[in-house]
Amino acid sequence: MKSGMHEKEKVETVRNYLEGKLQDIEGEPIYDVYNPAFGKVVARTAGSGPGVVDAAVDNAREAFRSWSSVPVTDRVKILFRLESLMRENGDEIARIVTTEHGKTFDESYGEVMRAVENVESATAATYHIMGRNNSDIARGIDEELIREPIGVFAVIAPFNFPVMVPFWFIPYAIGLGNTVVVKPSEKVPLTMQYVSSLFEKAGIPPGVVSIVNGGQETVEALLSNRHISGYSFVGSTRTAEIIHRRGTETHRRVQAGASAKNYELVMPDADLKSVIPSLISSFFGNAGERCLAGSVLVTLPENHEKVVNAFAEAASKLRLGFGLDADTDMGPLIREDHLKRVESYIDKGVEEGASMILDGRKKRSTKHPEGYFLGPTIFDSATGDMKIVTDEIFGPVASVMEAENLDSAIEAINRSRYGNSATIFTSSGRSAREFVHGVEAGNFGVNVGVAAPISFYPFGGYKDSFFGDLHAQGGDDHVMFFTERKVVVSRW
Repeated sequence: MKSGMHEKEKVETVRNYLEGKLQDIEGEPIYDVYNPAFGKVVARTAGSGPGVVDAAVDNAREAFRSWSSVPVTDRVKILFRLESLMRENGDEIARIVTTEHGKTFDESYGEVMRAVENVESATAATYHIMGRNNSDIARGIDEELIREPIGVFAVIAPFNFPVMVPFWFIPYAIGLGNTVVVKPSEKVPLTMQYVSSLFEKAGIPPGVVSIVNGGQETVEALLSNRHISGYSFVGSTRTAEIIHRRGTETHRRVQAGASAKNYELVMPDADLKSVIPSLISSFFGNAGERCLAGSVLVTLPENHEKVVNAFAEAASKLRLGFGLDADTDMGPLIREDHLKRVESYIDKGVEEGASMILDGRKKRSTKHPEGYFLGPTIFDSATGDMKIVTDEIFGPVASVMEAENLDSAIEAINRSRYGNSATIFTSSGRSAREFVHGVEAGNFGVNVGVAAPISFYPFGGYKDSFFGDLHAQGGDDHVMFFTERKVVVSRW
C-alpha cells in the first residue's frame, strides 16, 4: 500500500501514553518532528521532566502489583491480540514510520513485521517462565527453582527503527509479568503514539505500558528514578556507556546496544551477481542509518577492481525520494544536522586521501529539493587509520579496503573498536568457518548482507557495540534479563 502525503498537513501535537490513555505534555523543551523527505515539521513534542516520569513510574509500579499476578496464560492471550492488531494495522504503522523517519514504505513495513515477530516470540512466555525441580535431593527434602518478574523496566529507543527496537523489549517484559516505561526518540514519536492505541484495544491494563516523550531530560529522569529495575537501550556508544555506568552502579540491570562499524568481505570465489544486490541493500538500505549497515567493504587483490566497479555502478542507479512514492529506492537522512555531519565525514575522507569513486553529495531528489537527501557515496583505497573507517558515520557512505588474504582481512576487522556485525561472501565453507571463528563480532552473515537475527535469537554485539551481559530480543537472554530466580529448599 502506497499513498502520498500533503505538505500542508497540520502540525500534530504529540502526547504521552499514561494510565492507559493519551495525555497532553506540559514541559520543556519543545522538539520538532519532521518529515525528512520534505524538510517540514509535521508534529511537535514536549519533553517529559522528572515529575511526569516519576508519576509514570509510580503508576507502573502500582500496575505491576496486579499484572505480575495475572496468570501467564492470560498475559499471553493479550499478546496474541496485540500481534493480531499490529498485523491488521501494519500498513498504517508503516506509513507513519516512513513519514517521520524517511525510509521507504517497504523498509517500514518490514520493520513492522519484525516488531510483530517479537510479539509472536514473546507469546512463549508460558514456557519461558517455567522453572525446574528435584524431589528428594536429600531424604525428605525437595528443591525447586522458580522465575519471577522483577518490576518496572525502562526502554530508551533510537530514531532509526521507531517500532522494531521498542518491540525488542516490550512484549518480553510484559509477557513475563513486568511493566515498562518507554521513551521513544524525540525525532520519531508518532509511531509509538499510534501503537499505544493498540495496547488499549489488546486489553493491556493501564500502567502496564507507559510512553513518556522527550529527549535528554527525560532520559536523565529515568536514570535518576530508583524504582526502575532495569534499562533496555539502543543508541550510540557514548550514551550506552553512560546508561550502563549509571544503571549498574546503582545495582540495576542494563542491556545497551551501541554503535557499529560493520565489515563485509567479498572473497574472489563469491558469486558476484548475488553479492552486489546484497551489498547495495546492506550499505544503503535505510539510508545507512542502521546498526547492521555495511560500512567497510573488504576485497582481495584478485577481485578488487571487479567488485568495486560493479558495486559503484549499482549504487549510482538508486533513486532518492519520499518513501511512499513508488519510484523511490532510498529515502533521506533523519535531520539536516545529521546530513551535515555525514557530509563532514565525506569531506574528511577526501582530506585523508581516500579515492572517491561515487560522490553522493551531487545527488538530490528533484521532487523534494528541501529534503535531507544524500546519495550513495563510495571511497576506494581506504585505510584502517582513516576516520571514515574508524568512526560510525550512520549514513550511506561505503569505504573500500583491500586485504592481502583472508587472514589479513580478519586482522583488519578485529582492529576496529566495534564488534556488532561482520559478513563474508564466499563459496568456500572453510573460508566461512575461519571468518566466523576468527572475527570478534556478535552477528555474522555468510552470503547474507544484513545479518539480522530473527526474533527468537538474541541480537549480539562485542566490544564497544554492546554494554551489559544479556542481549536484546529472543532466546534465553530476555528471560534472564526480565526475571529473577528463586531457589526453594523444602522439607515436609
